[in-house]
Amino acid sequence: MAELSYFYGTGRRKTSTARVRLLPGGTGKVIVNRKSIDEYFERPALVMMAMQPFEVTSNVGKFDVIANVRGGGKSGQAGAVRHGISRAILQMSPDLKPILKKSGFLTRDAREKERKKYGQKGARARYQFSKR
Repeated sequence: MAELSYFYGTGRRKTSTARVRLLPGGTGKVIVNRKSIDEYFERPALVMMAMQPFEVTSNVGKFDVIANVRGGGKSGQAGAVRHGISRAILQMSPDLKPILKKSGFLTRDAREKERKKYGQKGARARYQFSKR
């Protein structure tokens, strides 16, 4: 059986899901939804957030990353990419688990938007009560 030429990780955050492939021996090129990461996320803070697992594990520029992201907004998608990259790094090298775990990159951030309730203004907001 042929050995895989890449490492895979699925990342999730809010309503976003990222399917991430890590290609070893790369030049550090990161592609998200067929665009470069800078072009896709636009904001430098989101790019930095998505690339944090490489900085923590001292793997900057050693891998090419191909990520497909669906759902949610840009911030949630950046978090999903970070989670996916972390899981792919873990698949490649299980000895890096303590570093990634300590940084909190392996934990799926489960915070999601609360649904709006019927007969009310929003999830928690109510219409003003009038006694008379």
